[in-house]
Amino acid sequence: MSEVLVVIDHADGAVKKPTFELLTIARRLGEPSAVFFGAADQADAVAEKVKAYGAEKVYVIDDAELKGYLVAPKAEAMQQLAEKSSPAAILFPSTFEGKEVAARLAIKIGSGLITDAVDVQEGPVTTQSVFAGSYTVTAKVTQGTPIITVKPNSAAPEEAAGAGAVEAFAPSISDAAKTAQVIASQPRQATGRPELTEAAIVVSGGRGTGGNFEPIENFADSLGAAVGASRAAVDSGWMPHAFQVGQTGKTVSPQLYVANGISGAIQHRAGMQTSKTIVAVNKDNEAPIFELVDFGVVGDLHTVLPAATEEITKRKG
Repeated sequence: MSEVLVVIDHADGAVKKPTFELLTIARRLGEPSAVFFGAADQADAVAEKVKAYGAEKVYVIDDAELKGYLVAPKAEAMQQLAEKSSPAAILFPSTFEGKEVAARLAIKIGSGLITDAVDVQEGPVTTQSVFAGSYTVTAKVTQGTPIITVKPNSAAPEEAAGAGAVEAFAPSISDAAKTAQVIASQPRQATGRPELTEAAIVVSGGRGTGGNFEPIENFADSLGAAVGASRAAVDSGWMPHAFQVGQTGKTVSPQLYVANGISGAIQHRAGMQTSKTIVAVNKDNEAPIFELVDFGVVGDLHTVLPAATEEITKRKG
């Protein structure tokens, strides 16, 4: 069975859920091998986690000399690993870095690239949402090794025992790849909530909040959800840009998306309409968002959400 490379999405060795989704998808295409960029002393712990989802092998690339630079060294490392292993496909998480590394890799090895897939089946044949979500298309790479970036929540992680054999891989990084160096970084403030692009549930607020996001946040916390915002809310200064969902913000594809006080302009739809189930709360029964939803509530979010939060909390208790 042909090898399929899966680049691990992690934070300091803590493997993120999209990795398990990618490994599940990889098993449809061949034999999964995980690729870990990180500290060598974290490799065994990472291998224990990914082998439970079918990783037969874990390539460990010590990032001590890579993490001080932008994405070029990682692209070179992946090029050398791809040339060594001749995989049937290479899967990346659809993060900003993942897509950048994937694009550079595609150029280096002369392969086709598909980004932001929401499903991948045998072939591999991908499903994507395009033109601001107006169409769903299927696509297939016709040249070289298929390189695919996959959005979070595109597959339900399924456990399957793998060997998880750890194999160190030491790439040779050129000086040219080290010309863009990171000289400072600002850690993201911890909120205790899931990462917006990875969350299974997202609760967003828009202009209808009037700047009061407390009902949004309380409802999100009752569900263990991430908090998002529309461009109108961000432009008004009510929420930072990092929370923006939409064409000029982040694209999310959770199992459940709850839009509160959001009209449903096409720019916002582009960032969330691949969500599996969509619920909207809006006072305007003619708001465009209702054309898209699975369930709609016509009402004031400041009344609806506190009542829903109270009921959820009661049932959890």
